[in-house]
Parts: sequence; structure tokens; C-alpha cells
Amino acid sequence: MRPDPDLTVSEWADQHRKLSSRASAEPGQYRTARTPYLREIMDVLSPRHPAQRISFMKAAQVGATEAGNNWVGFVIHHAPGPMLAVLPTVEMAKRTSRGRIDPLIAESPALRERVNPARSRDAGNSMLSKEFPGGILVLTGANSATGLRSMPARYIFLDEVDAYPASADEEGDPVTLAEARTTTFSHRRKVFMVSTPTIRGLSRIEREFEASDQRRYFVPCPHCGAMQWLQFERLRWEKGRPDTAAYHCQGCEKPIAEHHKTQMLERGEWRATAVSADPHSIGFHLSALYSPLGWKSWQQIARDWLAAQGSEEMLRAARNTLLGETWVESGDAPEWQRLAERREAYAGAQIPVGGLFLTAGVDVQKDRIEIDVWAWGRGLESWLVDHIVIAGGPDDPACWDKLTALLGRTWVCANGAVMVIGKLAIDTGYESAAVYAWARAQGFDQVAPVKGLEGFNRATPVSGPTFVDATIGGKRLRRGARLWSVATATFKTETYRYLRLERPSDEDRSLGVLDAPGTVHLPDWIDTEWLKQLVAEQLVTVRNKRGYAHPEWQKMRERNEALDTRVYARAAAWIMGADRWDEATWRRLEAQAGVETLPAPQQAAPTEQAAPAAPKAGTPTTPRRKRRAYTPNFMRD
Repeated sequence: MRPDPDLTVSEWADQHRKLSSRASAEPGQYRTARTPYLREIMDVLSPRHPAQRISFMKAAQVGATEAGNNWVGFVIHHAPGPMLAVLPTVEMAKRTSRGRIDPLIAESPALRERVNPARSRDAGNSMLSKEFPGGILVLTGANSATGLRSMPARYIFLDEVDAYPASADEEGDPVTLAEARTTTFSHRRKVFMVSTPTIRGLSRIEREFEASDQRRYFVPCPHCGAMQWLQFERLRWEKGRPDTAAYHCQGCEKPIAEHHKTQMLERGEWRATAVSADPHSIGFHLSALYSPLGWKSWQQIARDWLAAQGSEEMLRAARNTLLGETWVESGDAPEWQRLAERREAYAGAQIPVGGLFLTAGVDVQKDRIEIDVWAWGRGLESWLVDHIVIAGGPDDPACWDKLTALLGRTWVCANGAVMVIGKLAIDTGYESAAVYAWARAQGFDQVAPVKGLEGFNRATPVSGPTFVDATIGGKRLRRGARLWSVATATFKTETYRYLRLERPSDEDRSLGVLDAPGTVHLPDWIDTEWLKQLVAEQLVTVRNKRGYAHPEWQKMRERNEALDTRVYARAAAWIMGADRWDEATWRRLEAQAGVETLPAPQQAAPTEQAAPAAPKAGTPTTPRRKRRAYTPNFMRD
């Protein structure tokens, strides 16, 4: 009748956990003192602790999975209840069951007497299911929606969450599906997420850690006693000699030899470095610098880091597995804060000096239509002129009427000239039939329906137009729409390259230095939400099923309309021919806008016939040249 002793997970592991030679490099009795940093992580998993969501972003091989297995054993022995363990795939779940869970049960007498042998009849002990008095442990893969929806669970152990697929059988995020199983257990639930991070912006464990109180393990310096958490930048060694690696104290700058590490870990403590939005959510971060003696040494970390230099793939792996930090891909978008600092006033004019023609990019959404109007100049220098949101949707005729009125609207240049939109590119990805009908009604001279295509390996960024069938008013018209195909990845890469261009200083501007070709100018009236949308995507390297790596743009936040409309407006400029105009066309556009042109070239330009009427500003009027007839050689004199 005596109740079970009130133990924490770490105390239970020290008393009852036995490590098997099948699953551990150090078999025998489990000792939390070997990895002191895991003590608090395991203790917050105990029922007495109020934390409900625990995230652990860590380097490889620091003992995190064994801490999770200790929690599994504690639940079976002292806190029975339904428990769900999720691995990246079902195959990995089976491998974990054979290699870790079965030895955990077999080597610990307290667990062996509660879980029947798998060979007995009606034992309830299968490869992916372990029954015990008062509860059950179910293992499944994140790629199986059926396994994630199979049962309510009080405890959930999510291992290597960054290796989970984006969706489980096309039914949604695996972590969200798994957490939904704990709803009925309210405050008694425990969710433990563990993973080595991957790519910034895509890493689930980084997202969870940043939303928590961000605890780091502070250890004392053996020389001055200053408490600090270990950072890779303070691990230093002589050039070309990683065997001289030593950690330099943040307080006294003295080198710390690695034999001090054991004492430092014993006297260490976890400290929160942020305030969590959810008081029941806590997070831990640990790098390989904390590995106990005999595991990963500082000298080996230095060797691995030096060996990774020169290879982006190896550097990425080193940052993830050694430092426990996310990898920032090359070609990453600039920070929106830096763009906010570079916003400028257009001095009263809607179109600054240098803007020679206008294009617009239109993104059709379910409840609104978003339009960005861009002015373009020589060298594809660009200015954001207007940002318009039309409330409504494709099923609202008034919404299309407002978009039609936009085609005739004018914007004022710095020198008094007025411009209309030269070309409007509208996305056909949503409600394409309605977009085709509107574009056909307006005519294809000013409106260009576009469709985005993924991938970089395309001969041209814009191809077409292709005549496609359109359903207008319930009637199918063969070849009823002219569709342009846009390689969005190419224009996104170009846009981010232009956004990173450095601006001339005030001294350089006083000396007549101009902005570099391609410079993007943003007005001071644009808000931070729009700036965040402009840099909402990131170029990452992904591997297909056959293991081949290829770059791919992926969203870091839900909304990215500003980037999409920029890409469509840039495609409209390409369709107008801005990438192929000759010097004479640019000079005519400058004359229309009242802009002082560059010095005339030395050679005499061919005499042009006077136009019958002065064209509007922003309208390219390159005269059509007569095609010269080709005469074969045998017909020539």
C-alpha cells in the first residue's frame, strides 16, 4: 500500500536506468552526472513541473535522445498514461523501437516487469506499440497522418522535428497534428520537442526555441569564476594547429584548458535569456562545446570546422551538428529593418526624376486585389510609386471595375509630365477564368496575364505569349487568352541582388556619383508589413528523392504579396522590352518625361521622321523598321 516515491525523471534514471551495449557507447548504470546539463531538462518533464511545451535545440550527440528515453521509462514506471513518440518516418520509428526502446525495457528490471515480452500471446507488445499498466506507448512516423491521429495522448515525444516532412499525407503539419492529440489533457500534458536545427526560417526547432524563454547553460570560468555560456567565437587556436584549441573566458580572456570542463559542467546552471510569450513554454539550447570529456573534444571541433572550409555543404553540416545553430543560405533576403532605414521622400512628386515608364504587378487574392506600381529608369533603376489594395475578390464586379479604372489613371513626374501604366501584369494562379475574362475585355496591349514557373534552368525569364483556352461567361473560347510564363526564381534573385546594392554616401553624391544600375528606391510612406512581405522568401538548397541538390525559393512567413507584385511588375517591364531597348528609345522616353538626357554619342544618329503627334510620357515609340529582303548568293550580281 506504500505509494511510489516522488522522483524526478533524472532521479529515476539514476536509480533504474541501465544502458545496453546495443544502444550506448558507455553501457551500465545511467549517470546524470556524466551530462549535468541534461538534469534540468529531464526534471521539467516530471509531472510536478508546470511546463507543458519543452523544446531542445542542440548539437548532435549530446545525449538528448537518451534524456527522452529516460522520460519514456519514467512514464511507464511512475506516471502511466497514453504516450506518443514521433520520428521523422515510420521506418525510423521501427528502427528506434528495435534499437532503443526494446533495450530500454529489457535492461531495466522496473520496466521489464511492466511490459510483457513481445513473444507472449496477446501481450500488447508489438514493434510500434508497448502496453503497460495504466497506459500505452505508440511509436509512429511524421509522414503518417493515420498514426498521428490514432489516439489521444498525454505525453508527446517529438524527436528530430526538423527532419519531419512539411505535411503528413497532405493533411497538414505533423507537429500540429500530433499536438492536437493532447487537447483533452489540458494542463497535465507534456510535449517534448528535440532536434538538431537546419535552415534559418524553415527550422521548426528554431521557431519553437525563439518563442520560448531561450535558456542557455552558463558555466563558471576556473580562473575568475565569471558565469558565461560557451560560444564558438571564443574557441581559438593557432593558425593551422587545431590541437592548440582552447576556450577563452569572456571575463578575464584567459585560455581555459579542456580538462577543466568536467568541473565547469558540474557547477553550471540554466538561465533564461528571453521572456516567453507562453509561461508554460520553455526552451533549451546546447552546442557541442559542452560535450563531456571523452566525447567531442574542443580540438576535434576545431578540426571539423577547418575541414569544412571551402564547402558550403560541409559548413552547413558543421554549423548544424557542432554549434546547434541554423544555417543561413547564400542569396538570403536582406533584413527588412535595413530597408526601412533606406526609405526616402520623393520631394512632392509621385514619380522621381529618372523614372521613365510605369508597370504594375497585380496579385489576385480571395478577398482582395493587391497592386504595386513601379517606375523604371535606365539600368532598370526602379522606384515604388503606389501601393493599392482593392477590397473584394474575383467574384465582385465592382472590384474589377476599380482595377479597370486604374488603367486610365495618371501619375505625375517630377518635371510635370503625366504617365499612365505602360504594362500591367496580372497573376492567373487564382481564379484564372475571371482573370482571362477581364484581361480579354481590356485588350492585351496594356494588360498581360502571367503565370509563375519554378526553377532556374530556363532559357529566358519570360516566355510567350502562349494562346490558351479560356472559359468566359460559361463559354469556352479556343485560344482565347494570351498567357506569359514567368520564371519567378530568376526575378526574385535579381530583386534581392538589387536590394543589397550599396548607396553612395552624401560626399559621393556631392561629387556627382549616381546610384548603381538596378538600385531599388522605396518611399517613406510604405509600412513595415510591406517591407516584411518583400523579403518574405529565402533561397534554400533542397534535395529531391534521388538525393540531387537544387536551389529553391521558400517562404519564411505566410504573406509575400509585395514580392510577388514586384516580380510581376518586373516581368511587365521585360515584356515591354526594357531589357532590349536601344539608346534611341531611352532618349525618347527621357524627352517625354522632360529629363535631361546623357551626352549624345559621337556618331551621327540616323534621321527620324517626325511623329504626327507628341506621345504621352512613359510610352516607348520605337519606329518599326522595314525588314530588309534577303537575297541568296546565287541571285546577287
